[in-house]
Amino acid sequence: MRYPAAEKLEIIQLVEQSHLPVRRSLEQIGIPRSTFYRWCDLYQTGGPEALDDRRPRPDRVWNRIPDDVRARIVTLALDEPELSPRELAVRFTDAERYFVSEASVYRLLKAHDLITSPAFNEGRRRIQKQDDGAGPALADRLHLPEGDRLGLVLLVDGS
Repeated sequence: MRYPAAEKLEIIQLVEQSHLPVRRSLEQIGIPRSTFYRWCDLYQTGGPEALDDRRPRPDRVWNRIPDDVRARIVTLALDEPELSPRELAVRFTDAERYFVSEASVYRLLKAHDLITSPAFNEGRRRIQKQDDGAGPALADRLHLPEGDRLGLVLLVDGS
């Protein structure tokens, strides 16, 4: 159960003024000793304001891309608008020696309203037109060895 700061302070004062030992006073109130002593430490170091509840969240997310890196990715995207999120991720990783995934670049660009869906879909349509369901063209672009091409052709033709 969470207690407001005022109740925590009242419990601290009640236990300190009690003629009973701390252990017995806390048993009667139903407060664990570790909790009580943590409250006492907070009160002694920071005063009554330190007893306020803080949100149980980390100060920073462990895998968040730092703001300066995010700004550099957006700048690169603005400088080279013809690049797809994948190409931007590769170019940024090569140039800056800092890995960012294609998905991260896509989400960042989408958040800044820099994703143009028609162009993105046009590129996808061009690839589909070139393939026309022909497996060898896809296999050539994937740089697959000759033995793997046969499996790819059968897989594509079989579906």
